[in-house]
Parts: sequence; C-alpha cells; structure tokens
Amino acid sequence: MRALLGLLGAALLLVSGCSSDKDAVASGTEFVFVSPGGQTDISYDGADRKPMPDIAGPSLMDDSRISVSSYRGKVVVLNIWGQWCGPCRAEAPQLQQVQDRYPDQVQVVGVDVRDNQRDAAQDFLRDRGLTYPSIYDPPGKSLIVLKGYPRAVVPATFVLDKQGRVAAAFMRDLLAEDLIPVVDRLIAES
Repeated sequence: MRALLGLLGAALLLVSGCSSDKDAVASGTEFVFVSPGGQTDISYDGADRKPMPDIAGPSLMDDSRISVSSYRGKVVVLNIWGQWCGPCRAEAPQLQQVQDRYPDQVQVVGVDVRDNQRDAAQDFLRDRGLTYPSIYDPPGKSLIVLKGYPRAVVPATFVLDKQGRVAAAFMRDLLAEDLIPVVDRLIAES
C-alpha cells in the first residue's frame, strides 16, 4: 500500500509539473510545449528558449530527407499543415512571402500531416507556387519528439532562432505580418 501511495504521489508531481507555466519548462534542457492559460501566441526569451528536438522525415516532393537541424544558422519557421485544412490553405502563401523576403536568413519548413494522398498535397504546393520544403508525414510520427504539442492543433507554427531554440509558438493560422516582427528580431540577434 505504501508503495502504491508513493507511486501515486510521484505521478501527481509529474502531472503537475507538465501542466505548470513556462518557468517549469525553462528548468529543463529540451523544449516542451506548454500553453499557459491556453495562449495561442507564446514567446520564449533568453533562458526560456530551449532546443527543438530534431524533426525529420521524407520530403513531400521527392526522395530526399528533410531535417530541421540542417538549417542551423538560419531562423527556421516550422509550420505544421495539411492541404485538407482551410486555415492552412490560407496561410501557406503568407509563409511563402516570409521565405521570399528573407531567402538567405530564414528557412520555412512544413510538416504535412494527415494527408493520405501524397498527390493532393503535392498539387497543393505546385498550384500555389510554394517553394519551401515540407516533410511528408501523414501519421505525424516526426512530431512525437515534440513533447507537449497537442497534435490535434493544425495549423501550428514554431519559430526557431539561429541556434535551433524555440523563440515563438503560434497555435493558429498566421499572416506574414504576424511573423515578420518575430523574424526581424531573431535575424538581428548575434
């Protein structure tokens, strides 16, 4: 009985730690997504920034492999999307505007989820002239390393600084004007 109570107490501590504010997250060494008070726009500064685990997978468009960590040194805009998602369809050209505005300093990377028809997702990219790469991941397996992220939230966007640390998270669709101030600030950092 004592062992059971000890396990229950440890479980309660673990659960309360997972649902606390970002100060609890800041004490770790790896990024764990937390949305304090259900916020949809979250910024991380200084010591609150933690490295994004490497998200990688097959390219949507060809036989290559895409790895977010290969873009270190650039600001990365990581967007989780699906061609079936109305808000994703509206935001994709906005993300392309950000990519086009900063071709040498920013890399937009998509993660295409829940699209079981690869051809439909490829057509979506071609029809809109989207040039940034996307990982093709219908089951969302590449996102398993992203602890705390509610996989039902699509679209979602994470902005990484040049060191691969999460500087901002958006759990909604975005306009280029939402991203540009964040990106400008991160580009200016040494």
